[in-house]
Amino acid sequence: MEYVEHRMNDEAAKDVASASLVSPLNILLVSIILYTAYTTFFSKSAAPQLPKPPPPTVFKIYNPHTLLPFNGVDNAPVFMAIRGAVYDVSRGRNFYGPGGPYANFAGRDASRGLACGSFDEDMLTKDLDGPLDTLADLGAEEMEALRGWEERFTEKYDVIGKFVSMKEFEALNSKE
Repeated sequence: MEYVEHRMNDEAAKDVASASLVSPLNILLVSIILYTAYTTFFSKSAAPQLPKPPPPTVFKIYNPHTLLPFNGVDNAPVFMAIRGAVYDVSRGRNFYGPGGPYANFAGRDASRGLACGSFDEDMLTKDLDGPLDTLADLGAEEMEALRGWEERFTEKYDVIGKFVSMKEFEALNSKE
């Protein structure tokens, strides 16, 4: 009789152990593990898409007339010249585009205004057909300020062209 009781206790213990493996919680956990493994190793979903790079910018020669339309109006790019280099400052549209604090420099030569720390219209060259501002009358402190601006622009924005006077532009185009 003792043998029968012992055998029944063994069988009862087996039923409890096997029943605990097939609980709803274990089924849920196994399902989650299988789903995660499947999506990680076997899913054919595409890799995350990177944003499109901006279109390449061709290095060009600009004069005061060809630079002027790039002032950010009507979603145009925003370009600005500093000491003969043309920068694409479109990423800084909030500063250099329409309504920004430096908006009067958009599409223009900003060298004198940046050197003097002035946003006034009288800092801009009025005669677009005349020679470029040589900045010869600026002092050492103003030229140092301008070099600081140039460094900042060179680090932050792309140089996309060269800024020349109308006379130089016509001379370059007549050679071609």
